[in-house]
Amino acid sequence: QVRLAESGGGLVQPGGSLRLSCAASGFNLGYYVIAWFRQAPGKEREGVSCISSSDGSTLYADSVKGRFTISRDNAKNTVYLQLDSLKPEDTAVYYCATDLEAGLCRDYMLTYPHNMDYWGKGTPVTVSG
Repeated sequence: QVRLAESGGGLVQPGGSLRLSCAASGFNLGYYVIAWFRQAPGKEREGVSCISSSDGSTLYADSVKGRFTISRDNAKNTVYLQLDSLKPEDTAVYYCATDLEAGLCRDYMLTYPHNMDYWGKGTPVTVSG
């Protein structure tokens, strides 16, 4: 059974950091694109970042570029999202997802979340001080 489980969210002051984890089970995460999305209250879900399996390439939304870093540990079947220099507008529930098809991360994957077929339940991040 395919399962994604996010963890690592919490309450942090502006300028602070968090590291989110996305642990996969039921499939080998190393073969597929894994993407992170977030959804703030009253807003649509938006793409944050994704990482390719084929070449390790990454993509980021403009709003997080230079502050967030995505990485993967295939041995642990886990993808991470390091959140630095957090701002109040980063407050949201963060989700990881995959389509279990693609190996190369592309812009449309972040633009159209409905392309992803498998989702975790999310982990909340609150940036407030």
